[in-house]
Amino acid sequence: MTNSRIMNWFIPPSLIRSRSNLEMARIFVFTHLAGPVIASPMGVYLYLVSPTVTPELLVIVVGIVSFWALPFILRATGNMTLVMSLSFQGLTFVSLVGIFFYGGFSSPFLPWVSISLMLGLFYLSKNLKLVIAVFCANLAVFLASVFVFGLPDGISAEQLSLLGWLSIVSAAIYMTWMALYYSRMVALRTELEVEADRFRSTIDGLEQAKRIAEKVNQDRSLFFAKMSHELRTPLNVIIGYSDILIEDCADNADMPKQTEQDLSRINAAGKHLLSLVSQALDPDRTERGEMLINNQTFALGALCDDVAATILPMVEKNGNSLVIDCPIRHETVNTDRTKLAQILINLLGNAGKFTRNGTITLSLRIEKSIADDRLIATVADNGIGIAPEALPRLFEAYVQADASIKKRFGGTGMGLAITRKFCALLGGDIRVQSEAGKGSVFIIDIPAGSAKFDTEPDAVPRAA
Repeated sequence: MTNSRIMNWFIPPSLIRSRSNLEMARIFVFTHLAGPVIASPMGVYLYLVSPTVTPELLVIVVGIVSFWALPFILRATGNMTLVMSLSFQGLTFVSLVGIFFYGGFSSPFLPWVSISLMLGLFYLSKNLKLVIAVFCANLAVFLASVFVFGLPDGISAEQLSLLGWLSIVSAAIYMTWMALYYSRMVALRTELEVEADRFRSTIDGLEQAKRIAEKVNQDRSLFFAKMSHELRTPLNVIIGYSDILIEDCADNADMPKQTEQDLSRINAAGKHLLSLVSQALDPDRTERGEMLINNQTFALGALCDDVAATILPMVEKNGNSLVIDCPIRHETVNTDRTKLAQILINLLGNAGKFTRNGTITLSLRIEKSIADDRLIATVADNGIGIAPEALPRLFEAYVQADASIKKRFGGTGMGLAITRKFCALLGGDIRVQSEAGKGSVFIIDIPAGSAKFDTEPDAVPRAA
């Protein structure tokens, strides 16, 4: 751990970002911190056996010691190519000086020439031609010096023999380190190749998934466009013919009042359903995952009439009566009429489904305050009620009060979840009060905008 910390100190941040560069930098730092320690016995031995301190001895000793400076140069410059080139050139030069002055072509320094070449090829593998050219240039200068000056005879053969053993041991240790680090680099490159293959495979999978998603998106847009057309066409026909029949009823004084009311309910229900279809099957909103709010100002009485027209057949199906309690029918509110109507229809539909021969009451009122005006809508029934343990999860999607409800009454358990979502979109909330066997009360509380009174309020609730 300490050794790693020391080596990392010499490595600049620019090299840490790449794993391969980091490993190569660690190899370089380690070999140049430990390498001079291994080679120093050769310099000490030459100092002891030489009669005087000669220039060539100083060159070799300074050359060995100078390798300690390279890790500091690496830290200062962050340039791996520069320090590796200096290392390669320095080792080649020191080795050739040792060969020239100490033993010639049988010199103990001869193995270090081979090591310098391998070191250059290992460090500068991307510039092989440059490495070979520099090495050959050094070798040419050495051979020219031998040809011009000849090989001096500095120390005896016996002294060179012991130096040879020191050189062999040092070179063996150094090459062992290099071999270990080289195998580590090979393993790292293999690992990186595996990661690269895995990355390419992931990219291919993502591209395929993207193509599939684009195809699904195109199919979905086409589906929404077709469904929107197929649903809107018959709804527009229903609304159009009901408008014609309502006009005929207005022109015919003998037409029963009940017929006119039924036609108005058909017309209102058709318009509400057309509004829901337009919002649900808008492909642009669906693709963006958006549900927009379309605020408008409308009278509560008109809303009650439309809701009653839509929900009355479902309520009366089980022998129930519907009571609309809207004391101020002409009061106007500003919110999304379609979503508010759907909230009330969902709650009244649930009440009608879970009540037999009872009364279902829709009450609307406005609570005014300095901060804002609130629309309070209450849907009450005297049906089967809800068990206390089911209340906390009542507004979750696909959840019903108990497992037998779907079999007895049908439904998917989505109505209340959608209702709560719509309430949140309108800036309000929904709560429930219920007791098993005694009925339920759902209370809606949403902003009413700027509520206004146009006429005096009606005081008496009316039955639909």
